[in-house]
Amino acid sequence: MPELPEVELISRSLNTLVSGRKIISAKLLRPRLAPDIAPSLFAKKLRNSSVNFVHRRGKHVLFDLSGGKTLIVHLRMSGRFSILAAEAEDPKFTHAVFNLDDGQRLVFDDQRHFGLMKVVETGQLYEATELKKLGPEPLSGDFTSQYLYRATRASKRNLKEFLIDQTKVCGIGNIYACEALFAAGMDPRKVANKVTKPGAHRLHQSIQAVLTEAISYGSGRPVDPQNLEGNYFSGSAGAGWYVYDREKLRCRNCHELIVRLKQGGRSTYFCRKCQRR
Repeated sequence: MPELPEVELISRSLNTLVSGRKIISAKLLRPRLAPDIAPSLFAKKLRNSSVNFVHRRGKHVLFDLSGGKTLIVHLRMSGRFSILAAEAEDPKFTHAVFNLDDGQRLVFDDQRHFGLMKVVETGQLYEATELKKLGPEPLSGDFTSQYLYRATRASKRNLKEFLIDQTKVCGIGNIYACEALFAAGMDPRKVANKVTKPGAHRLHQSIQAVLTEAISYGSGRPVDPQNLEGNYFSGSAGAGWYVYDREKLRCRNCHELIVRLKQGGRSTYFCRKCQRR
């Protein structure tokens, strides 16, 4: 599932490509993509809307539209956007089509069928169910080491599960939680309320460094309208993870074997030697 860096890059790419464009018409091909609205009303609400800009909150892509509307999109496991010429065929698993003012179309396809869309009033955007309970953005001024320390002190969960809880800090998923904990030298099994103030400071710095590096990787690369996820750090063969998905491979720091365990139904990768604190 795309995490904060990937969704940030997708949002930036979409902002570059469709900002200022008009959606002449929209068609919802899989009704369950937007379960809160009938396909006919979905099309009506978006028809002749101009895209003011595209931004992000957590793992959600947000299209700010004319008429005081915002389209919330969660890519989930396999949701993808692409901009296609009029003569190009839709991808096999196309679930929504937005016809633009120059004959091109913005297409959303989703092989796993887990994506989600919702049209809300912009003035009530942050009261929407999907966004209302999200924690602070990890690269924002609201996410400080003091905040992280207070939040961990109030939690009895292990650190890995704490970090992927979107109500504590939003946008971090399995990949970047594993990498941030490795960078901080912290055991993912450690109970969150056992983290010291220096430990919270170290983890805070590691979270921001790992996310910033991933965003920087793709931010200077050309945008391919037909392959917006091509700038993903996590999708690159040269991503160079330290622990994620490296079970039984040697740690890049100490050469011990990376191990994998299950936490909250998800795989956690870590180095027993480097992550003792």
